[in-house]
Amino acid sequence: MVRRGRLLLGLSIAALGGVMLLFGGMTWYVWQDSVEREEQRLERFARALGEDVEEAMVDARDMLDRFNGMDVERCSEPHLVAMQEAAMAKPWIRAIGYWQAAERLCGVGFIRGSELTPPRADRIYDSGVIAWWPGPQTEIGGLELFLMRYGRHDVAIDPRLLLNTGADKKMHAALWVEGLRLAARPADAQLPPPDEVPAGISISDDRERILSRFSLGTVLPIDIVASEPVTYFWERYLPTAATAGMILLLLVLIWLYTVYRYTRRQLSLGAELREAIAEGKLRVLYQPVINLANGNCVGAEALVRWRREGGTLVSPDIFIPVAEKAGLISDITRVVLRSILRDLGKLLQEEPNLQVNLNLAREDLEQEDLIEIFGEELANAQVPPRSIKLEITERALINSDAARRQIRELRGRGHAVAIDDFGTGYSSLAYLETFEIDTLKIDKSFVDAIEKEAVTSNVIGHVIEMAHSLELDTVAEGIEQEHQVEWLREQGVTHGQGFLYSKPLTARRFIRYYRREARRFRNPEDRD
Repeated sequence: MVRRGRLLLGLSIAALGGVMLLFGGMTWYVWQDSVEREEQRLERFARALGEDVEEAMVDARDMLDRFNGMDVERCSEPHLVAMQEAAMAKPWIRAIGYWQAAERLCGVGFIRGSELTPPRADRIYDSGVIAWWPGPQTEIGGLELFLMRYGRHDVAIDPRLLLNTGADKKMHAALWVEGLRLAARPADAQLPPPDEVPAGISISDDRERILSRFSLGTVLPIDIVASEPVTYFWERYLPTAATAGMILLLLVLIWLYTVYRYTRRQLSLGAELREAIAEGKLRVLYQPVINLANGNCVGAEALVRWRREGGTLVSPDIFIPVAEKAGLISDITRVVLRSILRDLGKLLQEEPNLQVNLNLAREDLEQEDLIEIFGEELANAQVPPRSIKLEITERALINSDAARRQIRELRGRGHAVAIDDFGTGYSSLAYLETFEIDTLKIDKSFVDAIEKEAVTSNVIGHVIEMAHSLELDTVAEGIEQEHQVEWLREQGVTHGQGFLYSKPLTARRFIRYYRREARRFRNPEDRD
């Protein structure tokens, strides 16, 4: 019940963690996507405003330059008509005038000449342009104008008409040119200066408005600061959020269903496996190990199998991980050991050179009483330790002082030790030298690649060289073809197992197989 509770707790945490991860990931994605799209939208808006203002400023200067170059009598009818036509062509122009020294001699538009004489200019450019930014000194009739003088002509511009924010009255915007505020919409919009607003978009301190700042620097340095209610932002991207929410809900349901199915599978398999162990429903088969030099059977590997009620065979790739999570690996190891001693005990007593390989997992090596358990079982069966060869995967050895100590004691008792599935883990020559082992088993994936154009076909040679350098016996797994045997012999591999010789056999069939092969080996004339 404790293990079951831990499994349920772990799976519940996984389910909750997955939901939180999905929710967080989707929320982050929707927010980032919405912010990016909003930045792009506001940047286009700001660029359009800035370019319109820049175009108006340049156009006004060019217009004044043309008037300065007109070959007409100043303040004559043609002169006044030309200025009037120019003023009417641009809605933001309020007046155009002609100056001589400090006196405005004539002009057109809505403003008298005497009203366009502010005392101090804000900017005087090398080009000769003189500019007055909107302020108290340019206020006429309650309207603060932008004034530009170039040569002997001037123009008064209504800055409000330069800043077109559209029909949205809740969209506030202000425009700065060379660090001076030129226009705002609405005129009383309370917007911070550009140097107080980060580039891009941000949230106001009261969390009620979206602020944005974008800058242009083509002809004039222009900054646009805009503001809109946060609710506008959410309303604009609500369809995206709704779609993402539906996708998120679907992903959450899929994830929870997956965890649910996995939980049922793990709990049902784990409980059923525990019952199978208790009731002795696990079977052990034996795959012969062959001396490649002469074809003699020298032992077998014990392989555990589980057939559920109803006849379904469960692959070890499925139930072994279940056993590991449920803490049943050591129980399975003891079942296999007892099966070996029960099935083959008499044969092992008669054949002192015969060895049966028993697989040990990392959990087995971490058992404090492993040595005592093996000693007691072998003593009861009157089978010597040398008859049981222990196979350990290299993954079970990584960074394990306990494994190193257990292996040393097991070898001291008489057990030979083999590294199983070598080449699929992380062992190196230097690392293997720290363990006391006798045999190196070459994984089937490397045997399959013999004489093929594959990366693993090169690895097997290095594995064999490593074994020879450590003076270890070698066993190749998964042999299925004669050319593999020939190649392995040439490389000095001493033993092998696989379907070429025999599939895994029941204890009775293995005994019969072994006695038949032993008889043929002792009597060469009986060989095929």
